[in-house]
Amino acid sequence: MFQSVSLFVGLRYSRSSKGNAFVSFISFFSIAGIALGLMSLITVNSVMNGFEQSLKSAMLDLIPHVQLAKKTPEQPRIVADQFATLPSVQRVTPYVTSDVILQTNKELVGVRLQGSFKGYPSAISRHVESGSVQTLEDSRYQLALSRFLANKLDVRLGSKVRVIFPDITSYTPLGRVPKQRLFTVAVIYNSASEADTSLAFADGTSLLKLLKKKPDEYDVSITLEDAFSVAQFKQTNQALLSQYEYQDWQVQQGALFAAVAMEKRVMSLLLALIVIVAVFNIVSALSMMVSEKQGEVAILQTLGFTPSRIAQVFMVQGLYNGVVGTLIGSVLGIALAANINEVLNLIGLSLLGGMALPVKFDSVSLSFIIFTSLLLSFLATLYPAKKAAKVMPAEVLRYE
Repeated sequence: MFQSVSLFVGLRYSRSSKGNAFVSFISFFSIAGIALGLMSLITVNSVMNGFEQSLKSAMLDLIPHVQLAKKTPEQPRIVADQFATLPSVQRVTPYVTSDVILQTNKELVGVRLQGSFKGYPSAISRHVESGSVQTLEDSRYQLALSRFLANKLDVRLGSKVRVIFPDITSYTPLGRVPKQRLFTVAVIYNSASEADTSLAFADGTSLLKLLKKKPDEYDVSITLEDAFSVAQFKQTNQALLSQYEYQDWQVQQGALFAAVAMEKRVMSLLLALIVIVAVFNIVSALSMMVSEKQGEVAILQTLGFTPSRIAQVFMVQGLYNGVVGTLIGSVLGIALAANINEVLNLIGLSLLGGMALPVKFDSVSLSFIIFTSLLLSFLATLYPAKKAAKVMPAEVLRYE
């Protein structure tokens, strides 16, 4: 036998089926509580990570991560190529946008209209359901609508949509009226994000003309490989960016992602309370075990066990519950998160209108959850172990 005596005795106590039934009951519930808490925590954390990743890849792919504009009208046109070669930059495109009203015989909807320019990567190319981005950019007065807006306006490919520019007016015999123009729906896309409700695209040349701008009078949109690295990008390229007016995506969508992050933290904290309650059960079970085993502790001391070895025995016993609960909870949590959609279908639950729940495993978060569970289990053993180490053999065995 190569294991230490303290480890051997502690494991024997942990696996013993004899003794106080109530203590065994509390020990079982401490293991079950840790397992249940970790399973819930890992599942919810993975799903929330999936939601965040889904929002990032869908919504933030449609809007500029960093938008550059000239500080003064006299400033030379922004040279996009000098930004395209920077590290972490995915694409650089001309950017022009305007708040407009889309009108059909059925509905009136206010959206932000964004230009898509020929010869540059299109933000909607990965999300196209029907139509062609090439048609959008090659022809004049073409429009790309999300599936949500197309259904709301009751239009399809080839349909005509009146685009009204409230900020651009022209004189008529009836007075000043907003500029308007009929556009043809050339693309219907679906990014499955919040942006679908308020964002449309038009060919950039037509949009510049309607906004009474010159062909090269546009801002520049920079899309990064990772939108959440925008702070590092701005810090690294501060000297270059300071030549222009610039803002990042957090101005438009930062509040949404901050709300998602806050919700994830709050839910994780609430589920972590299950683990904390289970850890307190370890303290209770060990404390009662120390009181019950005082005679055996005294005998072990007479056989040469030092107080530190006695403490180690009960620390091993408490950690056994924590390790077993953590192992079971981690395995069940990862398995449940990986198959969450199949489980929901099996029990007949349909969330998000039948859409699959996104799941993303983060190794750092998983490691932190597991490590914290083991650390709490270890801390829970300190008080009972210290109490066991203070047992006086002479007093306990006086009447034995």
